[in-house]
Amino acid sequence: MTRAELPLHCRTITVTAYEEEGGGEISVEAVLRDERPRVESPAHVVHRMVLEARVRLADMVVVHADADMRTFPHAECPLITPVFDGLVGLSVAAGYNRAIQERFRGVSGCSHLYELARALGPAVVQAAISANARRRDAGEPSHDPRSTAGVLNSCHIWAPGGVGLRKLDAGWLPGIGPRPVPGVEAFGGE
Repeated sequence: MTRAELPLHCRTITVTAYEEEGGGEISVEAVLRDERPRVESPAHVVHRMVLEARVRLADMVVVHADADMRTFPHAECPLITPVFDGLVGLSVAAGYNRAIQERFRGVSGCSHLYELARALGPAVVQAAISANARRRDAGEPSHDPRSTAGVLNSCHIWAPGGVGLRKLDAGWLPGIGPRPVPGVEAFGGE
């Protein structure tokens, strides 16, 4: 199989999370950029969209959301951005994927901002785990590692009774140690 040297399309999704001052919330910025390398600049950027959210760590609920279209193909595209204020009140830990499908998928939203909303949830969970590890490392009060386990049921590691939970029960602290995390037996578990 051969392929042309110049790609037809490039999509980049970047999600960056920051802990807000005071440590009770995380701010997240998700950016989607679609480019068509075969087209002359500046028309080669077809989409550049941003979804920002702030999430309360105590319950993993979105407390603020803002969608912005910076580059888009149709003049009417930005008219849908206020719909994404509907992220406010959603928990990114439980039922998040189902809720965003119901609210933003298909003609009720924008496929590009919907993809950013999908990417935002798991990134917030990972950021919460990092924030918890940072607090613990600084000697500050931190949540029980299980409280930020929005990763439960997300893969075979985090299945009920899976090795992720067994490692936690055996004393593993997320954010500490080598990668990959050693087997459960390294923590005195089964």
